[in-house]
Amino acid sequence: MTIGADRRFNQERDKLNKIVMKYAGLTVKRFYNIDHQVYQDGALSAKTKELLGMVSSLVLRCDDCILYHLIQCKEKGVSDAELDEALSIGLVVGGSITIPHLRRVWKVWEEMKSSLKKRQKREKHTS
Repeated sequence: MTIGADRRFNQERDKLNKIVMKYAGLTVKRFYNIDHQVYQDGALSAKTKELLGMVSSLVLRCDDCILYHLIQCKEKGVSDAELDEALSIGLVVGGSITIPHLRRVWKVWEEMKSSLKKRQKREKHTS
């Protein structure tokens, strides 16, 4: 069984964050905390904030950021249609240079959906 791109990413991210925190001073730790807090529910839902993070990351063309926010979007229950609308905004703002990133987004999105369906199917058969 192969491990999905989302799980590989999260494992690598966790590993690297542990290394960063080993050396991190107060400024880095405070930034990490702000980064975590800003995506919590507030006047805007956490789901909306993750879509905003996705659009920003797409425009900046940061593959790690895109993948992180894509995983968070999936966990927050973003639909295909909501993701499509958000990515359309990113495409308009960022231009055609974002298209390769869009391709990777939809590839990983499909992998995550397929993985979830398989997991649900296994759970159904074991219960």
